[in-house]
Amino acid sequence: MPSSSDRRADLPPLAALEPAHLDWRRDDADLEAPHSSRFDDVYFSRQDGRAETEHVFIAANDLPRRFAAWQASRPFVIGETGFGTGLNMLCAWACFEACAPAGARLHLVSTEKYPLTGEDLARALAVWPDFAAYARRLVEQWPQAVTGVHRLALDARVTLDLHLGDTAECLRHLDGGVDAWFLDGFAPAKNPEMWHQGLFDAMAATSRPGATFATFTCAGAVKRGLAAAGFTWRKMPGFGRKREMLGGQLETSAENDSRRATPWFIPPPARPARHVAVIGAGLAGTTVAQALARRGLDVTLLDREAPAAGGSGNRQGALYVKLAADTNLQSRAYLAGLLYTQRWLTALDPERTLWQDCGVLQLATSDREARRQARFLANHPLPASVVEGLDAATASQRAGLPGAMALDCGGLDYPDAGWVRPRALCERLAATPGVRFRQAEVGRLEPYTTGWRLWLTNGEALVADQVVVANAQAANRFAQTAELPLQPIRGQVSELALPEGLAELIPELQRVVCAGGYVPPAWHGVLTFGATFSPNDTTTDIREADHAANLAELERALPAYVRALREAGLTLDPGRLGGRAAVRAASPDKSPYAGPVPDAERWRHDYALLAKDARRVPSTPGTHHPGLWISAAHGSRGLASAPLCAEVIASRLCDEPLPVERELADHLHPGRRLIAELVRRTSPALIGVGKA
Repeated sequence: MPSSSDRRADLPPLAALEPAHLDWRRDDADLEAPHSSRFDDVYFSRQDGRAETEHVFIAANDLPRRFAAWQASRPFVIGETGFGTGLNMLCAWACFEACAPAGARLHLVSTEKYPLTGEDLARALAVWPDFAAYARRLVEQWPQAVTGVHRLALDARVTLDLHLGDTAECLRHLDGGVDAWFLDGFAPAKNPEMWHQGLFDAMAATSRPGATFATFTCAGAVKRGLAAAGFTWRKMPGFGRKREMLGGQLETSAENDSRRATPWFIPPPARPARHVAVIGAGLAGTTVAQALARRGLDVTLLDREAPAAGGSGNRQGALYVKLAADTNLQSRAYLAGLLYTQRWLTALDPERTLWQDCGVLQLATSDREARRQARFLANHPLPASVVEGLDAATASQRAGLPGAMALDCGGLDYPDAGWVRPRALCERLAATPGVRFRQAEVGRLEPYTTGWRLWLTNGEALVADQVVVANAQAANRFAQTAELPLQPIRGQVSELALPEGLAELIPELQRVVCAGGYVPPAWHGVLTFGATFSPNDTTTDIREADHAANLAELERALPAYVRALREAGLTLDPGRLGGRAAVRAASPDKSPYAGPVPDAERWRHDYALLAKDARRVPSTPGTHHPGLWISAAHGSRGLASAPLCAEVIASRLCDEPLPVERELADHLHPGRRLIAELVRRTSPALIGVGKA
């Protein structure tokens, strides 16, 4: 079944990576420099690491001239095999700042199998004080040492994607094209596992025509491997004691067969865009609007009411995920989204006015859930800084529930997760420079010359180069998106006003606690908890029965805490609670839609053969509605999924490398449902309904 969106694919296991093992030595200038004890090799020249980088990688790739001449709307892309201390990328960033025109952008893609710790990274870069601002931005967003892609927005014009894992394996899953390569890493004699034909072939497969490369080594195996992959090479003067080095470019592009089994996911051709209309101003729409505006596009953000008027309008929301016990693409996508949102919020709001990374505790309130969590931990050797299994005593301590209020069970702890003010976040994003909010409802979409005409329900029309549909359960009401199944789900949260001085009687929660529902620490004297889950219900009236259900769920998760609230004199009467109800949308397989909108009629025609024999895959690329995108079906986990999905869409729209592996982008592609329909010979409305 070539199209299955929940296939494991051939991605490496989700796991913690072993950090670099360093010892620190003095270089020729008596500066402290890291040395790899694993490979018994230096990270950069003992004579002058920065001068070596500028000679080997910056000058040999002719970057000053190329940056100065860069006029493309897409970013210039540098690929690197071995991030190390980040010195090469910081030098490229500095060169770009010095040489590139104001409108240019730079995209850095680097791989690393043994990442430095944040402390070692800061120590290694501290020897170059003029790089202090660059290094600080890098260290502040330094990701967890987990396999996968980690996107860092270094500044308004420079993006870094760190692909953590084996270099050749990472490049095989890279979705994007490279203009210049830094072929780095420890010397071939020291690290032969990296320098093999698979690496050179992966470089060629992800290179744009004419891509250049530079490397410090002249080893025969490297020259032969590059030539076999289609690169021409020439010897150049080396740096310092190294007499020679290599430079060159791609002359013969290798055939990239990564889409042979899934031609429907071949990206649509890039289209120029200056003005993009985004329909919907909830989390999905405002994150897309901000991502596009950060790239210099003009964005019109439309909503029939106001930012966060729908499902994104709660005072507090939990930033969490519930990952499957056995690895699947959905869990990988949500974990990538959670880690990305944490870094994105840190950069967006370092003062934590919109969010708190207080941690999330996912309780194992039943034997079945305890077994599921144990299986998850056994299958996912992730760092404790990402997720950790806790017993009841430790979980109680971290949640701030001592003594008589201690928890009855342990669970999974996500130390860097937490809670967000989604309504305030949407309002902040809607006010991003370059984003213009307009209260209006879009009735229909119509192709128009090289873009789209949006017909508003008041009879007016708006023209845009491209359009992103992000209006939750209404996202499939347009003719072009009608074939994408969406299920509306009503949810009601409850709010309990806490009296002043309560903290003197009972301790405050220190973690978001999740079980059947969620409850974050109180904010501004109000305890928020919920939420109900009512599929196919589109009403938003406040129901006393739903408040009662939320109270019952809160008491199931935190019985001693609720008892303490009552003993403190609070009347937990459903009829006296505040709250809010809204409607979210989910897909049948419970993963979001994020990508170009497929032309359903053409897909059913072009891939009709799959209904007869799923092994007979036509070679026809998928046809999409040009310049039409969707971010929808985020359900109740939009805080973890929407920001990363926004980056997926913005990256594809702007012809950039993607922030996720190719397989995860395919998993999020809205066309997956059409292919599943053909393969499974059933209605799209029935596929996967009820599956978690």
